[in-house]
Amino acid sequence: MRNYKIFSNKSISLIVLILIFMVTADCYRGRPKQKPPIHLVPDMDAQQKYETQGTGEFFTDGAAMRMPVAGTVGRDLFFDNVAYYTGKDNNGVPVSNNPVEVTLPGLKRGQERYDIYCSPCHSRIGDGKGIMLNRGYVPPPSFHTDLYRQQPDGHQFDVISNGIRNMPSYGHQIPVKDRWLIVSYIRALQKSQNAGIDDVPEEIRDQLR
Repeated sequence: MRNYKIFSNKSISLIVLILIFMVTADCYRGRPKQKPPIHLVPDMDAQQKYETQGTGEFFTDGAAMRMPVAGTVGRDLFFDNVAYYTGKDNNGVPVSNNPVEVTLPGLKRGQERYDIYCSPCHSRIGDGKGIMLNRGYVPPPSFHTDLYRQQPDGHQFDVISNGIRNMPSYGHQIPVKDRWLIVSYIRALQKSQNAGIDDVPEEIRDQLR
């Protein structure tokens, strides 16, 4: 039986060189280059426009931006109901009562939003022992202390909107009405953990004794 030599030494050397080149080229791919990239549609990267706080030649003062007309109010800064949108009265004092009516559907919505945004730190029952404590977060206070039970509703709304201490702001994530519904649900949690016999409807009090 004859032994056939499939590859010669030169062929093997050539294959090895090709493999080395391919590996090297693949590793080189993606490295930063000194030359700028080729833009087939350059107008998307180099638009003829004025940048914020930039200069311009159109106006005599050399500024591209214009000062707002006197008395102008930003669209997102116009509050026809200051207490509803800020949680404070015209003097900046937190309002005592929630301006949104408490209803069962509203409490369910507040519970849903609370479970999404608040429970990771404050826990499902509001005792400040949420799952994020296992990730090294600073423990938040419990809602069931006298201090937090006595806080006005407007203060709770303001904290959700703007944050406080280690807590970030949720004003851009949670709509205004949902923030008030969360406040209502927090009050329900506080009732659930500190309820007395007077909080139970009279028709079922006898069943608890």
